[in-house]
Amino acid sequence: MRRREKTRDTIMNKTPVRSSILIVLLLSATVCFGQQHLVVIGGGKRPVDAMSKFVEWSGGKKGRILVITWATTEPEESFQGLKKELDTYGVEAIHAPAGPLDRERRELLIAEIKSATGVFFGGGDQNRIMDVLADKELADLLRQRYRDGLAVGGTSAGAAVLSDPMMTGEADLKVLDGDKVGIRSGLGLAPNIIFDQHFLIRQRYNRLFGLIMKYPDRLGIGIDQDNAVLIENDRRMSAVGTTWVMVVDGAAKKGSFVVTFLRPGANYDIRKRKIIKASSSSATDPR
Repeated sequence: MRRREKTRDTIMNKTPVRSSILIVLLLSATVCFGQQHLVVIGGGKRPVDAMSKFVEWSGGKKGRILVITWATTEPEESFQGLKKELDTYGVEAIHAPAGPLDRERRELLIAEIKSATGVFFGGGDQNRIMDVLADKELADLLRQRYRDGLAVGGTSAGAAVLSDPMMTGEADLKVLDGDKVGIRSGLGLAPNIIFDQHFLIRQRYNRLFGLIMKYPDRLGIGIDQDNAVLIENDRRMSAVGTTWVMVVDGAAKKGSFVVTFLRPGANYDIRKRKIIKASSSSATDPR
């Protein structure tokens, strides 16, 4: 709390503070620059394997995780639930300023994004998140920090925003038609991927199939509740949780899909669009 108050006072007084810059540099040193790490959770219970990996990628006990709860109408409750979980790992959790952002909250948010080693988006309505990130400078800052090594995670609506295009939640699930699926621009941290969440339990196959028919160059990834995928360097994807992850490849053969189911523990090469065999040398370095 003292660190956050210090950052806030620095912004409000418009006075450079050398110690604040040093803190940012020290925290950033805990992250592997140039290594991209993404944790995408389908909603429901957050898998322990997913959260522990997210904390590890965020710098462990030296990390500073910025929790963004713009998607929900109960932001404080959402933050406290996640903070309680992160406390078990001994990592610091910071609550992002509430949206919509006035000038002071916006400047504070920029400072906190720059000093964070991890950012986690909570659930709710993904449109609320992207309404705030319609501010191009903020969205571009998050994208750049991710490329520089900031670990990013999200659950449910927080998973949806990691795509581009992003599903808005509006869809006619009775038809197989990508034009009947609501979309808008998302953060697009995982290139050429469309995430769908609460996938199996809410029977959302048609909307993902429909979008992949419309955007065959994209890879559709349907993540069920209590499940997650861990993505390293836009290449290696690992499934964790209790059920299956469904991968839809519309570019494998014109006019058809290749559907792959990943059981927990399975690894997938996003660029080659195939399961990584345990005996393959690419299992340790798919580049």
